[in-house]
Amino acid sequence: MRLGEVCQGINYQIIQGSMDTPITGVCYDSRKVEPGNLFVCVVGEKTDGHLFAQQAVQSGAVAVMGERIIDLSPPTALIVTADTRAGLSKAAANYYGHPSKSLRVVGVTGTNGKTTTTHLIQAILHEHQRRTGIMGTLYARLGNTSKDYGHTTPESVDIQEFFKLLKDNGADYAVMEVSSHALDLKRVDDIDFDVTVLTNLTQDHLDYHQTMEMYREAKLKLFKMMAKKPDSFCVINGDDPSAKYFTQACQVSYYTYGITSSVDVQAKKIHSTLKGTEFEVTYENQVFTIQMKLIGGFSVYNALAAIAFALAEKIPVPTIQVALAKIEGVAGRFEQVNLGQNFTVVVDYAHTPDGLENILKTGRQLVQNRLITVFGCGGDRDKTKRPLMGKIAGQYSNFCIVTSDNPRTEDPQAIIDDILVGLNQVETSRYAVIPDRGEAIRHAISIAKEGDLVIIAGKGHETYQLVMDQVLDFDDRLVAAQMIKEKMEL
Repeated sequence: MRLGEVCQGINYQIIQGSMDTPITGVCYDSRKVEPGNLFVCVVGEKTDGHLFAQQAVQSGAVAVMGERIIDLSPPTALIVTADTRAGLSKAAANYYGHPSKSLRVVGVTGTNGKTTTTHLIQAILHEHQRRTGIMGTLYARLGNTSKDYGHTTPESVDIQEFFKLLKDNGADYAVMEVSSHALDLKRVDDIDFDVTVLTNLTQDHLDYHQTMEMYREAKLKLFKMMAKKPDSFCVINGDDPSAKYFTQACQVSYYTYGITSSVDVQAKKIHSTLKGTEFEVTYENQVFTIQMKLIGGFSVYNALAAIAFALAEKIPVPTIQVALAKIEGVAGRFEQVNLGQNFTVVVDYAHTPDGLENILKTGRQLVQNRLITVFGCGGDRDKTKRPLMGKIAGQYSNFCIVTSDNPRTEDPQAIIDDILVGLNQVETSRYAVIPDRGEAIRHAISIAKEGDLVIIAGKGHETYQLVMDQVLDFDDRLVAAQMIKEKMEL
């Protein structure tokens, strides 16, 4: 493919070189440039791709797209455009042949529940004999082929590359998590979405978006960008306070789901234990029962989103029931660590006020004895949610252990101090501060008694801890399992 074809639809000015230059790929990371690539200079939070254009040329890039004129040696094809993020998205879609147009693409957005909801949708489609790729926080996967792009929603080039892989391997559907960052940073601008799903909208990422209104606007972009096609639709959590903004933004038909509001797909008669959940679903003139191994009210909402999608997609109810009954769970989402001990240990990714409240509410309903919560907050992220999470933990827990999450470049103790402001607002709160996360988990398990529930929140599936510029091996599930083992051997 030639440079002119790759840049089709981009408003650019050619500074030097030829638009007939053959292109072998599109790249935004100078460390990954291969001979013949177009290198796109993206301005990021921490660095500026323009600073690495020369390095990209030395690595074999034959063309560069930037937002300003750059001196390149030897002289290399250079085009300038006003917005290289938008340019990157379009160039990637052009290079890979717009694969999303050959797939039925389902985009799931929301503060919490994206990962579980995408997996539930994938499970239903699998049961319906549809070949489905999934992309999100855990991985990008089709069958046994798996890639880790490092973001909930990767850069546009990575998305297009994965979608091309799906197309070439005969996939019918692509189900993907769509983050607010990705929407704001134009990573999905050239994805042809057929279905969009809203799980919920609660406080998160205000370090980036500044206000809840700006955060909501970023999410709304997904619903506004959908093309008007006869078989396109939106699925929206009707119980969410922001639901009206999303229904108003829809250019296509939409379906609502919920528990408490007047909605299209509603759950009733919910019964949850530590073994699973059962509830009744009403839709139009149908009433049917769902039994699943997933636990808690938040899991019911995630399941309802997937059920609403499936019903709108005309998937038979028995197929939905079988698929949801089969699914064991999703990594790091209310995941139990069970070695046969007489108390329950759960690891969950909850790292927002709403996410933490959801799992602790569920824990409070299910626990036989005490609820012990181990949690922290991430560094270099929204500081305003720290006291909120502290207060929530204090309200629902019998005992809290405040520890480090991913402190990144912040002082772990400073983060903990922010959390304690909220904890101290709860007169009945009892807590310990143990900055070392491994020791915090050890302490929680050492004090756990029969019938207690220990919830380790914040990191879920993660197998690392980010401390300054280090990526340390750390998995809450493995650490908890080791501590349980040691306790049982005493």
